[in-house]
Amino acid sequence: MNSAGDDWGKLLLRLTVGGLMLFHGYFKINNGVDFMDGMLEAKGLPVMLKYGAYAGEVAAPVLLILGVFPRLCALAIAGTMGMAIYLAHSTQLMDLNNHGGWMIELPAFFLLASLAIVLMGGGKLGVMPSKSE
Repeated sequence: MNSAGDDWGKLLLRLTVGGLMLFHGYFKINNGVDFMDGMLEAKGLPVMLKYGAYAGEVAAPVLLILGVFPRLCALAIAGTMGMAIYLAHSTQLMDLNNHGGWMIELPAFFLLASLAIVLMGGGKLGVMPSKSE
């Protein structure tokens, strides 16, 4: 049985993941996704996959914030971040930044926090609250 605190915590997690991911989506809306072509081609992947960034960094975060299909939206964000780590950060997996932090801590945060939402659900505070939570 979930307490009210659990639902508020899930809301906070949804707002954090969705809200911070939207900054990345906003960048893509303003600048496009053509910069991904070379990364996709280098991995032998179709360039059309770049348009998935709009789903994972704009649509899914907005819906996650609202609490609409939160598990599915979080899974889309996790998939987007898995792809970002694979395409742009795979050579940095064992590296630290100049301040001693993990080089890929931001993409890892988005990936792991999104997976937490997939596992826990989005809570009862949203447009489509889950009856089973």
